[in-house]
Amino acid sequence: MLDLEMVRRDFPILSRHVNGKPLVYLDNGASAQKPQVVIDAMSQAYSQEYANVHRGLHYLSNLATDNYERVRGIVAQFLGAARENEIILNSGATEGINMVAYGWAMPRMQAGDEIILSIMEHHANIVPWHFLRERQGVVIKWVDVDSTGALDPEKVLAAITPRTKLIAVTHCSNVLGTLVDVAAICAGARAYGVPVLVDGSQAAVHMPINVQQIGCDFYAVTGHKLYGPSGSGAIYVHQDRMAEMRPFMGGGDMIREVTRDTVIYNNPPMKFEAGTPGIVQTIGLGVALDYMTGLGMANIAAHEKQLRDYARTRLDGLNWITVQGTTPDKAPIFSFSMQGAAHAHDISTILDKKGVAVRAGQHCTGPLMEHLGLTATCRASFGLYNTNAEVDVLIDALELAHDLLC
Repeated sequence: MLDLEMVRRDFPILSRHVNGKPLVYLDNGASAQKPQVVIDAMSQAYSQEYANVHRGLHYLSNLATDNYERVRGIVAQFLGAARENEIILNSGATEGINMVAYGWAMPRMQAGDEIILSIMEHHANIVPWHFLRERQGVVIKWVDVDSTGALDPEKVLAAITPRTKLIAVTHCSNVLGTLVDVAAICAGARAYGVPVLVDGSQAAVHMPINVQQIGCDFYAVTGHKLYGPSGSGAIYVHQDRMAEMRPFMGGGDMIREVTRDTVIYNNPPMKFEAGTPGIVQTIGLGVALDYMTGLGMANIAAHEKQLRDYARTRLDGLNWITVQGTTPDKAPIFSFSMQGAAHAHDISTILDKKGVAVRAGQHCTGPLMEHLGLTATCRASFGLYNTNAEVDVLIDALELAHDLLC
């Protein structure tokens, strides 16, 4: 198990006060805080080691290139990829999913071809497919969740037709906390020859990931949820799918040779990494993943499971709170509403006065909110540094909000 006192000392922001109260940061589903080792590594990269990568022969350029390229191997190991060159470094999951939409799906899809999505998807895994719907007549097929928020893999597979070209599904819902059996979906889809893209933005932070065991074709992660900096991330692309992809953007290191009449692209994955990348952000991501690995992903998962169970018990004790997503093995993510006329924004504002940071709104999941018949919820999402005592502070703040609003 984690030594929480030691872990919390690693995150300097956790020692600050907000509105005169100790900060209780429960907005990890939106973006996690950063340990000092990440902050120090990025400061070191900017102050002592900065240069552009891949393009110079001088000492600093070689050093920056080595530090940057090292992260590709860290990500590959973190995701259980077989090869480093199956990792494309980018600015986050949104860029990765758009890269697949433009570089792989667009050339292969015609009017009437289908993409299967779950109703739980984040807008980052919806809007790129709407682009194909608008521009090429692609059909989006939706698969609903049940009353607990669970997604049945068999329902996903039953939606496949001869026109289905891709399944794009979240590994963990950012609203419901539902963990999806993506391995079952991938195994079933493979029998039909349908590739699967998995949005791992929420899942990768909570549990060990092995893309080979999952059997997916694409797996996207974003750095700022993984205790790393914003503007960092990666997407795993199986080598067979990568060979089928065309470049998403042009310029910089994605080329080998350019003339007036021709262009010769670089080998993958460089072929998909145009321009000067987020060098320092990516270095910070590598340090963040090393930090998580050092703590042990199994240890993180065990701590968060205990934290989830404690939070669920405490929230269940408030009969005027309704939590969305009740699957037993969910991630430590609780989206809730308060009975009566209390709006999520008002609840969040009162909690903030007590130093408790939660998210309020639709959480970039418009179709899911419509399915649930809601306009907004509050969301408390827990990370590796949160404690049972912070759950208690949340409950006390909710009781105050209930007294004031209901």
